[in-house]
Amino acid sequence: MTTFVDRVVLHLQAGDGGHGCVSVKREKFKPLGGPDGGDGGHGGGVTLQVDPQLHTLLDFHFRPHIKASNGGGGAGANRDGAKGADLVLKVPDGTVVLTTEGEVLADLIGADASFEVARGGRGGRGNASLANTRRKVPGFAELGEPGDRFDVVLELKSVADVGLVGFPSAGKSSLISVISAAKPKIADYPFTTLVPNLGVVQAGEQTFTVADVPGLIPGAATGKGLGMQFLRHIERTSVLVHVLDAATPEIERDPLADLDAIEAELAAYGGLEDRPRIVVLNKIDVPDGRDLAEMVRPDLEARGYPVFMVSAVTREGLKELVFALAKAVDEHRLAAPPAEPSRAVLRPRALDEKGFTIEQDADDVYVIRGVQVERWILQTNFDNEEAIGYLADRLERLGVEAALAKKGAQPGDPVRIGAQEFDWQPNGGEYVQGPRGTDSRLEDKSGRATAAQRLAARKARRVRSDDELLHMAPDGTVTTVANANRPVLVEDDDTEE
Repeated sequence: MTTFVDRVVLHLQAGDGGHGCVSVKREKFKPLGGPDGGDGGHGGGVTLQVDPQLHTLLDFHFRPHIKASNGGGGAGANRDGAKGADLVLKVPDGTVVLTTEGEVLADLIGADASFEVARGGRGGRGNASLANTRRKVPGFAELGEPGDRFDVVLELKSVADVGLVGFPSAGKSSLISVISAAKPKIADYPFTTLVPNLGVVQAGEQTFTVADVPGLIPGAATGKGLGMQFLRHIERTSVLVHVLDAATPEIERDPLADLDAIEAELAAYGGLEDRPRIVVLNKIDVPDGRDLAEMVRPDLEARGYPVFMVSAVTREGLKELVFALAKAVDEHRLAAPPAEPSRAVLRPRALDEKGFTIEQDADDVYVIRGVQVERWILQTNFDNEEAIGYLADRLERLGVEAALAKKGAQPGDPVRIGAQEFDWQPNGGEYVQGPRGTDSRLEDKSGRATAAQRLAARKARRVRSDDELLHMAPDGTVTTVANANRPVLVEDDDTEE
């Protein structure tokens, strides 16, 4: 069964906000005590938080669909709805959050580092919150906003001090198994290691981590073999260790050629030029391996590489290697700038996003875009005339009507905001209190067909109406008669006289 997963796609759905409540307080001898509808609760959000005890994204591999709870609806007696519970998802240290297009949203490094990846929707206000001097008893409430819904990609880049790179079967897994407590799978065939292995190494009083990156072969940086999957795991390492097989049975391979091939792949991947390198000539317990290692060691040292001859079987040379790695890691830590403590990032909801744009599309529809106006559309119950009138007043105060007139819009022209399309009618004066849920300004006094009526007429023209009658002429030609009041008489030729 798969135990290591370093890339997953999450399908996120934050909680929807609860709807506001329409309620009027009624008591004995006080039939209309005023509005008392409560607000809806905010929907729950989704947050990613680093847990140092995790080293894989396996849980999300089996449960990629994440949904937070919705906010509760408001109720009478000024009772607000319950807030949806936020979801906190634990991820390994070094998790990168990306969009499906590859844009980086967050890079989570360090214990308890967190990122709110999906926000819950706002709860709608109840009619008690909407009451003012003009609307003393509103007959409507705001709808809750839907929460964020989108997909994100999580990629794990292991946070290790030392990265072991080399050809398959070079002995990387054997090496990490003897210098740390890690117990990777070891066998004598290529691509034994299918996932990165992490081990903790103790060198005197110093502790550092080692990562074994599997499957590097020529062409790995372009997706050949396993390398492209796991090359990102060495991006955060302080030191790179080339593990070279000094006893390879393949005639066309030798340690120098292997080193050049792996360096070419690292250069093609990019971003690793500044990492110090250490070369390890492994398998010197084999007689031919020791001879070859002693032969190529001067050439490697001439290139400026520190070289160590080791055997993972007899453990020869491992002590010197471990302390050399500890020294290199310590030097890198001292040269690196001090790490800043993890700070909470506050992203308050913007309350004054009043900007909007108006464009006319190919269908002559005026399209209005803006954070606030689109939010108002989501909050409006279009089955309630009073709610529609309240929306019209808000748009007028924001300057949308003046901007439409400046663009040349005429009364009755189609306007689209978000997913809602309607005919634009300039505001018909101030609101006058009437029966709850109604707005006298929305009454059509012109006799002009509404948008719904015009749409029904267009559909009717596409098919033959029910009142069209078929008429057969004496010559057999069938025609239609549109006058339904004139019946068609059919004589029965089979009637016996």
